Amino acid sequence: MSDTTIGVALEQAAAAYAALGELGEAVEDEWSYVTDLATAWETRLDGVSAARRAEAIDDATLGAIEAAIEEAGLIVDPHRVIDWLSTFPQIVLLALGEPA
Repeated sequence: MSDTTIGVALEQAAAAYAALGELGEAVEDEWSYVTDLATAWETRLDGVSAARRAEAIDDATLGAIEAAIEEAGLIVDPHRVIDWLSTFPQIVLLALGEPA
């Protein structure tokens, strides 16, 4: 079992998600969509973090979230980011056993 908590894992995920959002904002004709989508998912992830912040996270779940963070960090094309702005939070929520 990891010493990390769900709150710490979600802070790391939130930082990766913010980086995706910044990259996605470069697509000017999708700016409004990108910011609305990012705001909605950030709110959802914040809610899970607030409810489960202190819970311990098992190694498999932490590994899944870290793998998603690593994969998201490889994206350099702002147009690809738009897909990941909806996919990434769902991966994190699925790993935590949360409904999307």
